[in-house]
Amino acid sequence: MSAVGIVAAAGSGSRLGADLPKALVPLAGRPLVVWAVESLLAGGVAEVVVAVPAADRAAFAAALPGTVQLVDGGATRTASVRAGLAAAGPAADAVLVHDAARPLTPPEVVARVLAALATGAPAVVPVLPVVDTTVVVDEAGTVTAAVPRASLRRVQTPQGFDRAVLVAAYAALEDGVELTDDAAVVRAAGVAVGTVEGDERAAKVTVPHDLHLAGLQVGR
Repeated sequence: MSAVGIVAAAGSGSRLGADLPKALVPLAGRPLVVWAVESLLAGGVAEVVVAVPAADRAAFAAALPGTVQLVDGGATRTASVRAGLAAAGPAADAVLVHDAARPLTPPEVVARVLAALATGAPAVVPVLPVVDTTVVVDEAGTVTAAVPRASLRRVQTPQGFDRAVLVAAYAALEDGVELTDDAAVVRAAGVAVGTVEGDERAAKVTVPHDLHLAGLQVGR
């Protein structure tokens, strides 16, 4: 099985307090996107396409290996993934969609996703248990119920798909509809999504505190 990785890297760095795209924000001296791409390649992905802000293509090209293909990302994640799918080479029969903002995802997580796809799963995501108490609140912010957490999971990336399944699901998605992730896109098309074990190191970098914690992990 041959897999292509699509990295969504077109987001801004505003919540990180950066004046450059989030994916170019450095972690231990290297942009976040470099860490994410290396994780995919080390985990067994043969080809990587990165969706980037059009205005910053040169900066991404300078940071990434020449074997990585760059495409102009869209204003939304959905648009960026569509662009990545359109640019992917014809050889891959599986697609892994990854966030540049999860730079420390271990290659072992990538390998687990690929292994599940190799057994015939049409779609699979890495997950972790929910460990905090989770509640429902009303409009006033008052707790109205506690949600049993035994069956709840936190979803990470990379999310893996049979290529034909993901392409068909995006083709069926109505224009203007934005879902939270690619697993939601295939679920909207009626496809069952399996799970594999995620990893706490695959935490998403969103705010400066997240970047600080990632830096501590790299320094260990």
